[in-house]
Amino acid sequence: MALAACSPASEPGAVTADEAHQLNEAAAMLDANSVDLNAVVAAPDETAPETDIPSNQSDQTR
Repeated sequence: MALAACSPASEPGAVTADEAHQLNEAAAMLDANSVDLNAVVAAPDETAPETDIPSNQSDQTR
């Protein structure tokens, strides 16, 4: 009798140990390059002209 494989059949979608290692390295790289959204401050748009834009509120008089 010949054995087809030394380990049980892998489940669909399962990854190898090497693939799991590569995925962990990629996740660590993404975490290292991530930015805390609370630390991001919107810079004023210097190209926009300073104008008074009327709002769409109903309390405006015509």
